[in-house]
Amino acid sequence: MKHNQSVPLLSRKQAAEYLNVQPQTLGVWVSTKRYKLKYIKIGSRVFYSKAHLDEFIEMNTFSGEEEL
Repeated sequence: MKHNQSVPLLSRKQAAEYLNVQPQTLGVWVSTKRYKLKYIKIGSRVFYSKAHLDEFIEMNTFSGEEEL
């Protein structure tokens, strides 16, 4: 998949702020694969796209009518 240069990548800190969690939480999610949150790894650095974060939010949004 090619990256669209006009879409900026978010740092872990920026992505954490967007999701209202701590940056360390995102680190745990990536290392444990607890959630299916897509990320981009360049060298040792991890980045996120806003589109992937929005997709993650959508996948984890429930109406309350689903069975748990």
